[in-house]
Amino acid sequence: MKEIELLSPAGNFECLKAAVQNGADAVYFGANKFNARVNSTNFNKEELKEAIEYAKLRNVKTHLTLNILIQNDEFKDALELVKYVYELGIDAVIVQDLGLAKEIIKNFPGLEVHSSTQMTTYNLEGVKQLEKLGFNRAVLARELTLEEIKKICKDSKMDIEIFIHGALCICYSGQCLMSSLIGGRSGNRGKCAGTCRLPYTLLKDKTIQEKGYLLSSKDVCTLDILPEIINSGVKSLKIEGRMKSPEYVAIVTSIYRKYIDLIKSGKEYKVDPRDKEILMQIFNRGGFSTRLFKWKTWKRNDVY
Repeated sequence: MKEIELLSPAGNFECLKAAVQNGADAVYFGANKFNARVNSTNFNKEELKEAIEYAKLRNVKTHLTLNILIQNDEFKDALELVKYVYELGIDAVIVQDLGLAKEIIKNFPGLEVHSSTQMTTYNLEGVKQLEKLGFNRAVLARELTLEEIKKICKDSKMDIEIFIHGALCICYSGQCLMSSLIGGRSGNRGKCAGTCRLPYTLLKDKTIQEKGYLLSSKDVCTLDILPEIINSGVKSLKIEGRMKSPEYVAIVTSIYRKYIDLIKSGKEYKVDPRDKEILMQIFNRGGFSTRLFKWKTWKRNDVY
């Protein structure tokens, strides 16, 4: 079996330590700007240095999120940030903006560039194009089935990363304009207000048909299908949650570490119901979903 990376979120330094100390192979985090979670604490320059050094000493890789669209007058500052973390020894940058990615690939040899899920790469053709451009890894869109992921992994040479736990958007990640239209807060600029998480009323001819959190999808949990996911050929298993607490990061990371190691051991794979209960207690939105991984058996109630 190929080596599998467990990639955990770090919205601040306490979350980073929680991820590292609970079995993450790699962590991803953002600077104070140019990332899709501006409302997270994030890291200033000194904290970036400390975070990279802390992780490196413990043999944990570091990925910097530069996963928003960059405006023309920001381009120089974005490249300066890349230069800063490059010299500190960052292992990878996660990028949405193609222009920025092109310049990073050109000017920073040896630095891995990963395409953000915000790029909405959802088929083999998209992955092959990223490979031609010089990307090292594709973080796939979250709307793919396991069969589609298998095909991409089988027919491409790139490392593939997918999300295995955490929040699921109502729309393609980064493509939803709801927050921007309602409140002027763009998800493509890291300012999503989470308007899909609010309660709504469905009307037909002014008659109420349904009320509740109609657009808020359940969080993803893939413990039950983790062996199938690993056998699909993916390289990196990513936990969502840069807005979550250190406790959340610690618990989710440790549980997925446990089951990844169980699969690697070759022993019988069986999920302890208590572990699923612990995951449910630390955070859930009315239960869990396996999203569209199992499309043939998917029902609306599985996701919403």
